Amino acid sequence: MAAQTLSPLHRPLHHLKPKTVGTQTLTAKLKCSRIIITSKIRAAVIGGGPAGSSAAEALATGGIETFLFERSPEAAKPCGGAIPLCMLDEFSIPHHLIDRRVTHMKIISPSNLTVDFGKTLKSHEFIPMLRREVLDNFLRLRAERLGANLIKALVTRIDVPTTNNSPYIIHYILNNTQNTLAVDVIVGADGANSRVAKAIKAGTYRCAIAFQERIKLPDGKMAYYENLAEMYIGNDVSPDFYAWVFPKCDHVAVGTGTVCSKENIKTLQRGIRARVNSKIRGGTIIKVEAHPIPEHPRPIRVRNRVALVGDAAGYVTKCSGEGIYFAAKSGRMCGEAIVRASESGNRMISEEDLKREYLRKWDDEYITTFRFLDLLQKVFYGSNAGREALVELCGNEYVQRMTFESYLYKKLADGNRWEDLKMVMNTIGSLIRCNVVGREMDEFDKRILAQI
Repeated sequence: MAAQTLSPLHRPLHHLKPKTVGTQTLTAKLKCSRIIITSKIRAAVIGGGPAGSSAAEALATGGIETFLFERSPEAAKPCGGAIPLCMLDEFSIPHHLIDRRVTHMKIISPSNLTVDFGKTLKSHEFIPMLRREVLDNFLRLRAERLGANLIKALVTRIDVPTTNNSPYIIHYILNNTQNTLAVDVIVGADGANSRVAKAIKAGTYRCAIAFQERIKLPDGKMAYYENLAEMYIGNDVSPDFYAWVFPKCDHVAVGTGTVCSKENIKTLQRGIRARVNSKIRGGTIIKVEAHPIPEHPRPIRVRNRVALVGDAAGYVTKCSGEGIYFAAKSGRMCGEAIVRASESGNRMISEEDLKREYLRKWDDEYITTFRFLDLLQKVFYGSNAGREALVELCGNEYVQRMTFESYLYKKLADGNRWEDLKMVMNTIGSLIRCNVVGREMDEFDKRILAQI
């Protein structure tokens, strides 16, 4: 649509001095006492991880003028780095970005009962392991190449409009200089401590903390983790989650996470190092990382013309702590929703548009999965007895196949009703043998039977 001339009176918050980002001048330009702006809507995405980059790519390719803010492109979030196999094709991720192809995963109980959790993988199946700094950079630069304006700057404040069609004003620091940008729509992809969420009063949520050390091992010991990932559970490594050893390109990531004992995170980290001491002895710590991880969705994920995605929205699953796929998926869904609702940027959108086109579709597809995994975590991660029962169940090949098919392809695996019933009975038997009883077990029983 052609540019139009508006008096500052019509959209007073657009009457801003134009700013230059790198070599690119923003669309708004002063002309005498009047302002020329494009009549298409303008979107800002705050945060350049998988969620933000995927949202920016969807917006830009959908014809919307898009600005992607990332304060620290070189930084990497502490993360195991595992993604489901289907994400490679769904998000066109080149295979050369993969550090390791994990085909064996061991889960180790508090008593050191060990189960190989990869027996049912097919010959072409594996769990891709990537470094976040590599994946995030690839997605971010692709969004820029496809039309998003990448701004390497710190967003300091967001002014929320008081009228329906007035713009949001983003304040940011670029090259030690204060700048502003007026936009019509904002996608908040700025993590657990989201500034966007605070600006729209989206409410709070509980956060876990993930702590991780990257350890470079001697060649002989690194060979052990060639295609192997390990999960350790027990009160010594986490009272409500698990610890991990995940292989990267030339090192392993050794870490843990917890909600209820965040102040003791370093003690728990010493616990996982003690459990794997013989396997990592002689290694050198090359990086130490810590980061908050949301435990459940925020009370508000859409307000007016602002939507939250990824960690900012609280899209991290219980039990597994998986967040990369759901971050990228929510970002893409949100970006595509804005394109649809705005008719490729040609009409202003509303809160109802975002709820209908993004939030309801997301909840319809994924909210049941999140709630079910929340229940599993309460049942199995609440005590060492429950953890022993979990590892015992993981030895069952049917459980492994159903788990891996659901994880690798992000769709409900085709099960067998008789095998499903046996799985329920085996679960109950394991819980009884490990002395796990109470309301959690009863609720687990009801939920599982309802799926059959």
